[in-house]
Amino acid sequence: NVKYRLRHGEQAMFEGLIRKDPGERDEIIVAALSCNSNKDRGLRPEYTRNINHQNPDLVFFAGDQSYDHTEHTAAWLKFGLAFKEIFRERPCVTIPDDHDIGQGNLWGEGGKQAKAGAGHDGGYFYHPEYVKMVERQQCAHLPDPYDPKPVEQGIGVYYTRLLLGGIDFAILEDRKFKTGPLGRHPMKGPRPDHIRDPEYDPEVIDTPGLQLLGARQEKFLADWVAMRDGVTMKAILSQTGFCGGVHLHGSQSNRLHADLDSNGWPQTGRNQALRLIKQARAVHIGGDQHLASVVQHGIDEFRDGPWSFIVPAIVNNYYGRWWWPEDEKPGANPVAGSPLPWTGDFLDGFHNKISMVAYANPDAQGAKRKERGDRQASSSGWADGYGLIRFKKSAGEVTFECWPRFADVTKPDARQFPGWPVVAKP
Repeated sequence: NVKYRLRHGEQAMFEGLIRKDPGERDEIIVAALSCNSNKDRGLRPEYTRNINHQNPDLVFFAGDQSYDHTEHTAAWLKFGLAFKEIFRERPCVTIPDDHDIGQGNLWGEGGKQAKAGAGHDGGYFYHPEYVKMVERQQCAHLPDPYDPKPVEQGIGVYYTRLLLGGIDFAILEDRKFKTGPLGRHPMKGPRPDHIRDPEYDPEVIDTPGLQLLGARQEKFLADWVAMRDGVTMKAILSQTGFCGGVHLHGSQSNRLHADLDSNGWPQTGRNQALRLIKQARAVHIGGDQHLASVVQHGIDEFRDGPWSFIVPAIVNNYYGRWWWPEDEKPGANPVAGSPLPWTGDFLDGFHNKISMVAYANPDAQGAKRKERGDRQASSSGWADGYGLIRFKKSAGEVTFECWPRFADVTKPDARQFPGWPVVAKP
């Protein structure tokens, strides 16, 4: 370990520790967080206490560190104040998502200019210098990008590889190359990205030429699969999930059949990405969905794809989401002994095969407490929290843990969300 000190003249100082690579240890631990909503402007002492107690080797922030769409620098400084005691003494990966660059959703379409703030036509709405500033602030400390060639408007890229403790992390950009939905299919809902018609044909929206990760990142993944020097296990870090793992959006009355903001669309790009991830024997870790879940993806058949852990929102009283099958029945092959009623094999709204293993729905009473303005109770009821991922190298196993925001892991009675932990063997 090496101590460091940063000084700004005589006025400010920041000290910490650069840790020795933990490669000799059998278990490598990652804490994963996302969606730091500005509906709660307070600091995050419960996260600092819990994560420092669990002492991960790496911290991953999967996106939406800021919801202040036009004031990223101020929001980034506030993010640092809230979480500085977590990353003071351990490495931290941060990658921006849509809210960080000032949009509610983002289909980057190779860096083109979007015509409207909603971004449905693809591209970035705000000035490219603003986008570049956000990426510089959040990603400048990452390893050099695999292929640094900028996209349109001179916007850079940051997809890369990080090797830590024998775990090989591929850091992806889910949004930058993805095609926008406007004009790509007949409207089946109130917005180009929202499909409400359960009778629609999913093949209609999976048209030739649509991009998800894009050719450049697919080439990176294909090369990354073969990188094995010093590698015991592999993992993907990205913004969002490779399926439509949510039924109810924002409220329990807003049911969507399919959401094109997720990596479940386009289906061809989704399956190509999952084949590469499976070939690497990697697990996927992401955020964005405001609903914690563990799924095993299916590509051609159920359960033939990689495992994915979508971690909960840091603050979830902004836009809660629910896994809630319309028939309120489990799928085929439900998890034996699970306390959750709706596990098993399902087709999502794109007809992607998924096996739901665990999910953390907000509760109805949580919604009522939110209306009364009870900050702590509403946050507990809204299923906010974080993920902890344990890579057990000798066993080739990954354990997914999911901790509520207001659990106190320093106490022996601390409990994870029902359905966790989940043990996966990639």
